[in-house]
Amino acid sequence: MLYLVPTPIGNKSDFTPRAIEVLSQVDLILAEDTRVSGPFLRAFSVHAPIQSYHSQNEHQITNSILDKLKSGTKIALVSDAGSPGISDPGFLLVRACRDHNIEVIALPGPTAFVPAITASGFACEKFFYQGFLPQKKGRKSQIEWLSELPCSIVIYESPHRLLKCLSELMISFGKERLCFLAKEISKLHEHHYYGSIEKVYLEISSLQKIQGEWVIVLNKPS
Repeated sequence: MLYLVPTPIGNKSDFTPRAIEVLSQVDLILAEDTRVSGPFLRAFSVHAPIQSYHSQNEHQITNSILDKLKSGTKIALVSDAGSPGISDPGFLLVRACRDHNIEVIALPGPTAFVPAITASGFACEKFFYQGFLPQKKGRKSQIEWLSELPCSIVIYESPHRLLKCLSELMISFGKERLCFLAKEISKLHEHHYYGSIEKVYLEISSLQKIQGEWVIVLNKPS
């Protein structure tokens, strides 16, 4: 059995009792960064062995993890924050489990795009989740493709690329396209920005320092 266990994206109170229960009962925890997950889990009295599982080693160790699962080992996968597999490692292992008839249980829990789009006030009965844009190759063409979609769009962006991203969005989507930006969701310094892309760009430009993780929500075309 493989469990996918979400961890808080900010506020530790978002860690569910079921998540703690599952992590306390498994034989092994796979963590994106053991230096992050280890101290966090010990604070909740979770002391199962922890092994690194991240984008740099997942291709090399997925088969060995699969062998452990086949032998009856109960394993849980966690990421640094949020739900495993959503812009974080997990897909390769889950696919391998499905191919070998190993049951996968995904616990519901924290992920950044859901509170961002529901707090935006934009239509979310249908939306496109982009996650992170390509950093170089294909970035421009992907943004242009997104601009043609007839629905709301969710993009993740890092602080050092945020202004560049907004300037690129203005070119393809138009300066007046409505957007909503959520900084550090569920954390102490959570902050929201709302208005045209141009207005939000100017607000962000005026900040002394741009920090934290950001979610950009673009309204569907009017």
